[in-house]
Amino acid sequence: MANYQKLYTLLFNGITDAVELLNKLDVISAKELLITLQQKAEDAFIEDDE
Repeated sequence: MANYQKLYTLLFNGITDAVELLNKLDVISAKELLITLQQKAEDAFIEDDE
């Protein structure tokens, strides 16, 4: 079963970092961070589900 607390924490912290980058107008880094974050969350979900 997926550990939703772990996934929530991963996503919340990553999104917070992306928002900080957007506040600095660093759109490219924010986009790259969000893509990486999405991949990490997907991997963690699959690993926890196995």
